[in-house]
Amino acid sequence: MWAMIVKEFRQLRRDRRTLAMMIVMPVILLIVFGYAASFDVKTVPTVAAGPQGPALAKSLGEPFDVVATAPGEGRAWAETQLRDNTDGAAVAVVAGDGPTEVLIDGSQLFSARTALAALSAKAAKAAAQGAATPSQRPTVTVLYNPGLKTSNVMIPGLCGVVLVFIGTIITALGVVRERQSGTLEQLAVMPLRPRDVFLGKIVPYFGVAALDLAIVVGVGVGIFGVPFRGSYAVFALGAILFLFVTLGLGVLISSVSENQGEAIQLSMMVILPQILLSGLIFPLSSIAVGVRWISYLLPLTYFNQISRGVMLRAEPIGPLWQPFVFLALLGLIVFTLASLRFRSFLAPAAPRRGQGRAPAGQEPAAVEAGRAGTEAGAGAGAGAGAGAGAGAGTGAGAGTGAGTGTGARTETGAGTGTGAGAETSAGAGTGAGTGTGAGGAVRAATGPAAGPAGAAGPADQAGPEGAGSGR
Repeated sequence: MWAMIVKEFRQLRRDRRTLAMMIVMPVILLIVFGYAASFDVKTVPTVAAGPQGPALAKSLGEPFDVVATAPGEGRAWAETQLRDNTDGAAVAVVAGDGPTEVLIDGSQLFSARTALAALSAKAAKAAAQGAATPSQRPTVTVLYNPGLKTSNVMIPGLCGVVLVFIGTIITALGVVRERQSGTLEQLAVMPLRPRDVFLGKIVPYFGVAALDLAIVVGVGVGIFGVPFRGSYAVFALGAILFLFVTLGLGVLISSVSENQGEAIQLSMMVILPQILLSGLIFPLSSIAVGVRWISYLLPLTYFNQISRGVMLRAEPIGPLWQPFVFLALLGLIVFTLASLRFRSFLAPAAPRRGQGRAPAGQEPAAVEAGRAGTEAGAGAGAGAGAGAGAGAGTGAGAGTGAGTGTGARTETGAGTGTGAGAETSAGAGTGAGTGTGAGGAVRAATGPAAGPAGAAGPADQAGPEGAGSGR
């Protein structure tokens, strides 16, 4: 048992990637997610419209942070700011000639709940002090998600999670499986360009991911009642760009993984930060600044903005230009790296200088000896038989006459044996002659009336013939 324990520790020490995942990764995840795992929203971006709007918004105090004001605008402008998520606005205050209104973006779930709680606390405080009558209290309206349902916010984000799993894990496992089974090397010698192989590998996963996305959206809309208020074309364009990024990540992971276990480990290291730091679970505004920059390197962050904006707020493509541009840039970078890695893997290795071909004018000794043996046995008469190793690449000589070669033929008749440049050949013939082959190897012959043995010849010449008559 102690030997097995020592052996397992040594094997674990040599597997540095697994060792790093067991020791280093938990510490990194604890530090990163300790700062990121927070549902507390400290500031709520607010816009103000109407003549009294800016003053009223500033009087609200914390956690409301006024980011834009338009004294000459009204409710339509405020709704547009919330729909387009201008400066991350989650609350709009409209104060003019009519009643004061407070509009809240329900698609930003945690910011909306924080704003409602703050407004309720201020209203209760004002009522306790008798500072405002119920008719003077602002009208609060929640837009885009009036019931503040969690499913309305989570399902658009889960569409991206599905695409991440299909595009990253399944693609990486599929390519690594080809490498483990040895079929990827077969693709390298086929008359296909690396680009064709690369696209041929990812197109099926692209189709499967698109089908899964349609199923998730259909289930979310049909069963959970999630609204889809925007353009299907805008949503599809964002999904295509996001899929290119995730498929490229999958191929990139597979190119540096030796087996499926390593591919799964690296895929989880890529997927876990995307789920926790993309704003899917925790709002980006609550993530510490030192960690928040990681969120803007993750493709799921931008797809969440697109999916929630299109499905819940009917946001057009114009205000969404930033997520689209960043997804396109990430896709270009990841796809280029994946293509280069895949092409370098499929490209045949160049032969080293001085290797791979024999020098001109020189031939191996075995080839010369074999050629001499073939010429010696070419003129076989009636009843000629092949000697041991005739025509072989080892340079065995061919004999004529009644001979039994090693695993060869047996014939009767008279003949002479030749010892043409053989290194290791033995022939047994009835009455056949014997001769010593090139390089000192002996060809033995047995049988009645066996002829005398020929003298040993040099390595590159045939020995003298041994004559004998057989029956």
